[in-house]
Amino acid sequence: MREHGYDRTRSSFKNWLCLITRRRIIDHFRRRTKMKSGSVAASDDTTRTDTIARVPDPASLELDSVWDEEWRKNLVDAAIERVKEKVTPKQFQIFDLSVLKDLPVREVTKLLKVNTAQVYLARHRISALVKKEVARLEAEVEKLEVKS
Repeated sequence: MREHGYDRTRSSFKNWLCLITRRRIIDHFRRRTKMKSGSVAASDDTTRTDTIARVPDPASLELDSVWDEEWRKNLVDAAIERVKEKVTPKQFQIFDLSVLKDLPVREVTKLLKVNTAQVYLARHRISALVKKEVARLEAEVEKLEVKS
C-alpha cells in the first residue's frame, strides 16, 4: 500500500480507500463520456436523452456518506455472519425473521411454533452479540490502520 500512495500519517485507511474508489469511478465515467462523444451515431430519434446524460455526475454524489453507509453495512453483515456461527440455528432463525426480515412477533411465533418470550429473548441476546462483534471488528480495523 505504501508503494501506491497510502500514508497513514495523512489519513485513515478507510478514507484513503474511499478516495481511490472515488477516483476510479470518476475515471470510468470520463472514459465513458469520451467513448460516447467519439462515436456519434446518426439517429432519427432526436427527442431521446442520451444515456450518459441520465447518469448522475459522480462529482455531485455525496460519496463520503454513501461510502460510510456501505462500510457500516458490510461491518454489520460480517458481524451477523460471525454471530450466526455462535448461536443455535433456531435462535438465529428467530432473529432473522423478527429483526432482519422485520416480521411481526405474532407471525414469527406462528411460523416457528415458539412463544413470544423466546422471540424477544433471541432478539435481545443476538442483537447484543452483533453489537459486540461490530465493536470488535471496528477495533480490528483500527489496529490494522495503525500497523500500516
